[in-house]
Amino acid sequence: MNTAITPSYVHGYSEREARRLGDQADTLAGLLHAGTVYRPGSSVLEVGCGVGAQTAHLVRNSPGARLVAVDVSAESLAQARERVAGVEWHRADLFDLPFADGTFDHLFVCFVLEHLRDPRGALAALRRVLRPGGTITVIEGDHGSAFFHPDSPAARAAIGHLVSLQAAAGGDGLIGRRLQPLLSAAGYADVTVRPRTVYADRTRPALVEGFTRDTFTAMVEAVRDGAVAAGLTSADAFDRGIADLRRTAEDGGTFHYTFFKALAVNP
Repeated sequence: MNTAITPSYVHGYSEREARRLGDQADTLAGLLHAGTVYRPGSSVLEVGCGVGAQTAHLVRNSPGARLVAVDVSAESLAQARERVAGVEWHRADLFDLPFADGTFDHLFVCFVLEHLRDPRGALAALRRVLRPGGTITVIEGDHGSAFFHPDSPAARAAIGHLVSLQAAAGGDGLIGRRLQPLLSAAGYADVTVRPRTVYADRTRPALVEGFTRDTFTAMVEAVRDGAVAAGLTSADAFDRGIADLRRTAEDGGTFHYTFFKALAVNP
């Protein structure tokens, strides 16, 4: 693992985080994976597969494709192997992939760039293993796109502490808005980026439970100890923010968030 380029994973590697990743992937599969189907016989590399939460949906949507997945965490890969069958797994750093030039027809990169100190460099490095004319799909969130009712300065502050901790670790929780310039600067062509918006209220109970509560609020809550230890907030203030985020998942509450999905070509 190239620790000079790859920061620590701000969310950690707990069982709780693994569950959150699974909840997120399952809840948002229709939104994030729509339009991503690879033809039978094509070779696909998922970069930063983690515990295999997104991998399961790649396999389900493209059963005839050859799917290879890599991650730097041996623990995450062990969980991924248990979760998903029919995938070739490798432990590797994306800056030093063990594949020949032009090996893959497609690359899939989801929720990875936000954790890297050099996302443009990472995208440029990935071009080596993508054949000319091959495609890359990149999906990232942007915590600045979260807004909700009832509004709450305490909730917005808690989200801001997550963004600050991620920045201190070398990542960028606001990276979704940067995908087009990042891919273009990394040498890709035909870059298109489209928003994938989540909106949840009481008429969409699956999204309220799966996203507002179990994905977003759980993600922010998980950095409580880190935010307090870093002196960004007090425990009481952070807890007020989490309580207010939970309020948006109750009757009368609403929650909005935008993911950004990019598709580009290796010229």
